[in-house]
Amino acid sequence: MSHDGGVAMLVRILPWVSMTVLDIAAPIVVFDVASGAGLADVPALLLSAIGPALSTLLSVAVRRRVDEFSVFILTLLAIGVVTSLFFDDPRLLLLKDSAVTGLVGLVFLGSLLAPRPVMFLFGRRFATNGDPARIAWWNGLWQYEGFRRAQRGMTAMWGLGLLGEAVLRAVVTFRLAVPTMVVVNAVVPAVAIGVLILATVVWGRASARAGRAREAAAAPLSA
Repeated sequence: MSHDGGVAMLVRILPWVSMTVLDIAAPIVVFDVASGAGLADVPALLLSAIGPALSTLLSVAVRRRVDEFSVFILTLLAIGVVTSLFFDDPRLLLLKDSAVTGLVGLVFLGSLLAPRPVMFLFGRRFATNGDPARIAWWNGLWQYEGFRRAQRGMTAMWGLGLLGEAVLRAVVTFRLAVPTMVVVNAVVPAVAIGVLILATVVWGRASARAGRAREAAAAPLSA
């Protein structure tokens, strides 16, 4: 395998490895180890955020650029760290995570009023891999009504999905033990995002097929 091929494969598998090890496993392990060492719940919870932070920084390092998605995630992490300094109750700290997710959901929904919804920007990041020619191609797709409808629909799906997941976690935060909630906070968002990603891929492929079908149907008319 060539060097470029190896790098391309690493870029493709990195998000899944990162999510499994750093976003899901690391917070649980770090909290358990810190708690076992006698650390109080709040500082142990703060330490458990190291994994997700490293996950985002690793993604930026491998891709060698900072795009809209990376800036968005890093901003959320920074907000989370700063706001965490004002909490001395572990349950409020856990509730903060749900509040941030809910805020993200509201950002998605609010972007439906903007010229370009959030999913258009995120889709451009993943579909183009930063290549200028593909970015121009992606931007050009906005002229098609079906593409615009799909981007807005997927943005609404993500907004409602994230908001619903946040409400669910907020409800159980005060019903489950703190160690259990650490697991819930690590696993449930990852599962929700995984489901949303799968739905987005299926929706995107269906939209692309519909677009090609419309082009094929219009071709004889324009010939």
